[in-house]
Amino acid sequence: MPPRVALTMGDPAGIGPELCLRMLVDPAVLAETTPLIYGSRALLERVARACGLPSAPESSVVECGSLDAASVVPGMVDAACGQAAYECIRRAVEDAMAGQVTCIATAPVNKEALHRAGIPHPGHTEILAALTGSPGVCMMLASDPLVVTMATTHIGLADVPGRISTERVLGVIRLTATAVRRLGGRPPKIGVCGLNPHAGEHGLFGRGEEETSIAPAIAAAREQGIDTEGPIPPDTAFVPARRRNYGAIVCMYHDQGHIPFKMLAFDTGVNVTLGLPIVRASVDHGTAFDIAWKGVAAATSMRQAVLYAARMASSEVE
Repeated sequence: MPPRVALTMGDPAGIGPELCLRMLVDPAVLAETTPLIYGSRALLERVARACGLPSAPESSVVECGSLDAASVVPGMVDAACGQAAYECIRRAVEDAMAGQVTCIATAPVNKEALHRAGIPHPGHTEILAALTGSPGVCMMLASDPLVVTMATTHIGLADVPGRISTERVLGVIRLTATAVRRLGGRPPKIGVCGLNPHAGEHGLFGRGEEETSIAPAIAAAREQGIDTEGPIPPDTAFVPARRRNYGAIVCMYHDQGHIPFKMLAFDTGVNVTLGLPIVRASVDHGTAFDIAWKGVAAATSMRQAVLYAARMASSEVE
């Protein structure tokens, strides 16, 4: 039986509902999975009409929450939309934990809408960690040319050094190595970036984060049999001759990994949350309010998210 993939519709005022509807008629998705949209049937009907797409069959929609679909304005930040997006994620996680769906592929949420709704988490990674009781999670961005993981995610740059500990970096290296084995076809070596310019230049830059936290984590990973290299100067970690040696590169903060990744794979990249008891993948772009409900949203990243989630959920690691 094909894996049942829960598609959470994301922010109702964004492109998420359109992307989910496109997955129900996507030949590549249907060849490998059974997609189910977690969202509002009434909202999906509105979006289907606006975008000239087929309506979702009743059997393909899991009704979530109590969104007033008629009041949603495409492209507008709204607390009700933030709440609706959260309810879809919560219900999908419950069903995945119960084994009713194989994995989850999430459409984009809007962080301001979540905040207005009183959701105490800035994004998917933190929401999923809280819902599943998984404190040791990390974000992975995956594509053919580059895979990166993050030691920290949605925090201010000034707060990053205080979150870089040997325990945290080692945990991310271990999660990354396991994910690379599950993805298959990538080099086993894991690269680890430094935090500061030139990886600290032996203590010349920064406050010794490389020497006190990052290098010890790399040494511990090697002792555990993980082929690890670093700390790598961040300004050279992603040049082609170097990145091809790594199955993935561990980054210390959000933009250190996101900037090179989006330059190489903006339309094809997938966001995967590692360290959960369930498999979840997502598009690696935002809600695109400027083109919401216009029928022009590119579905490439959503398709990749669905297929990545299904394949990772089906893979086994020794």
